[in-house]
Amino acid sequence: MKFTHVYVPVLVWLVAITTASAQVKTTYTLTQESCKKIAAISIKYAVDQGAPGGSIAIVDAGGHLLYLERMDNTFAQAAEVSYEKARTAALFKKDTKGFEDNINGGRVALTTVGPVMLQGGIPIVYKGDVIGAIGVSGTKSADQDTEVAKAGAGVNLN
Repeated sequence: MKFTHVYVPVLVWLVAITTASAQVKTTYTLTQESCKKIAAISIKYAVDQGAPGGSIAIVDAGGHLLYLERMDNTFAQAAEVSYEKARTAALFKKDTKGFEDNINGGRVALTTVGPVMLQGGIPIVYKGDVIGAIGVSGTKSADQDTEVAKAGAGVNLN
């Protein structure tokens, strides 16, 4: 009988510890260094593709601004638009082009949601998790905004 009384609390404690640790997940965050690397790749791609300018915003997984760079000759509002595109991509964990395509396809109710439903926002994925997003605005076209964002989002962060 003593054997049971001594080891039951230990067993309960071990189960509790194992269960508690299973409830916590390892997460990764973008650093300033990684943001600068992502932005540099995006800018290089934009320049190589003849973009007349562009604004690049990088946000964390919660949509909070970490980094913003506006190239020369870019209209001022591009900074806010790129941030909102990145924020939308991070919060929805998906490419914003799909939203714009849905609106153009007739689902205009999406325009009332609040987030910017324009293409050019791409999630940044690391080890299978969305850890942030990049948004681009102010290149020569909406498609080029997306291409520049994809170039940055595809950077190897290892």
